[in-house]
Amino acid sequence: GRHAGWIAAAGGLAADQAGDPPHIILFPEIAFNREKFLKKVRSTVKKNGYCVIVASEGAQYKDGTFIADAGTTDAFGHKQLGGVAPTLAAMIKDELGYKYHWALADYLQRSARHIASATDVEQAYAVGKAAVEFALAGKTSIMVSIERKKTRKYGWRIGEAELAKVANVEKMMPRNFITRDGFGITNLARDYLAPLIQGEDYPPYKNGTPQYAKLKNTLVSKKLKGRFRI
Repeated sequence: GRHAGWIAAAGGLAADQAGDPPHIILFPEIAFNREKFLKKVRSTVKKNGYCVIVASEGAQYKDGTFIADAGTTDAFGHKQLGGVAPTLAAMIKDELGYKYHWALADYLQRSARHIASATDVEQAYAVGKAAVEFALAGKTSIMVSIERKKTRKYGWRIGEAELAKVANVEKMMPRNFITRDGFGITNLARDYLAPLIQGEDYPPYKNGTPQYAKLKNTLVSKKLKGRFRI
């Protein structure tokens, strides 16, 4: 969800050692402070000559106003966000005079199967398989879940969660996953996230482009009786 900084936090895994980019991560869980942010940008540029920032679209001020609030809402009543990156870029340009470049991962990030980790691919197939099995077993009003085992070495299993308990509910980043200054991830966060990006599982390539499975989209007969309710 936009109020949770998990995707932004994952950007922190790109840093191998102290001082590596990203130098600043903006989390929804940490209230945005304009002065503190600009001070951090200035000191980072002075030290490194540049500053790399990862910003969650849900980054917000103390009063709950999104940095990129466009002033409109979607069909579900959620605030429409106009783009946190250009907003921050303009802020830096106006206040510090620095040149900038911003990029939006968006669909490139969501469709990047060709660089998905082996862990991610294995879990994706397992979740899809379980969903079909649950449906054939007549189960309804549930969501397939991935349950992390409480073992020293990373392990997981497929589970299920009642929709009534998880629909429209967000799991926030624990405060001890975020550094004291609010601009980075801790070793605890790194230990939690790192197993999820382990291993490579490249799809087959043809003429330099990845080849993906193409579904037949064949409909099956309806199994549920009556109206669907949560």
